[in-house]
Amino acid sequence: MPAHDSMSPSPWVLRFAPLIAAGGRVLDLACGSGRHARLLAERGHRVLALDRDAAALERLAQSLDAAAAGRFEMLQADVEADPWPWPVGEAPFNGIVVTNYLHRPLFPAPCASLRPGGVLIYETFAIGNEQHGRPSNPDFLLARDELLERVAPDLSVLAFEQGLVQHPAPAVVQRICAARTMNWSVLALPGGN
Repeated sequence: MPAHDSMSPSPWVLRFAPLIAAGGRVLDLACGSGRHARLLAERGHRVLALDRDAAALERLAQSLDAAAAGRFEMLQADVEADPWPWPVGEAPFNGIVVTNYLHRPLFPAPCASLRPGGVLIYETFAIGNEQHGRPSNPDFLLARDELLERVAPDLSVLAFEQGLVQHPAPAVVQRICAARTMNWSVLALPGGN
């Protein structure tokens, strides 16, 4: 799994990003360097890049070309210390992407912030990762099936994986793609035949 500041998008995000409504509004939560925000803007989405690190957001802003900058909003916020920036029940996003970030009390808010048909793409570290490097603190590692259990009550799960990945470096991860209820008969899964 790429490091938080890597410029290469996660293969998991690449796989499921096509499920986000064309031109839709997307939140990259704890965006870091903005690798996924950039990817989504390049695909024509309106992107809100949120991070608590003002310097990271400034570097991201300076790295954007004029076309991408027109599809970006940036929000410096600490979602662990401050209230969720949108009223609960308001559903402003067609997609939410979260990678390499875990704050358990936050889980209900992103799920509630998806519009009908909106897609959550989430990937972070799990128990067992301490054998391979950071993070190793159990507070930042998901328990077995935890991501599935936290998301499934609110969203329809499209794909879930957990286990050891080897590239770009060994890590134990959990990944989920889930969506707010919609007409599944018209949804084509990426790579599906």
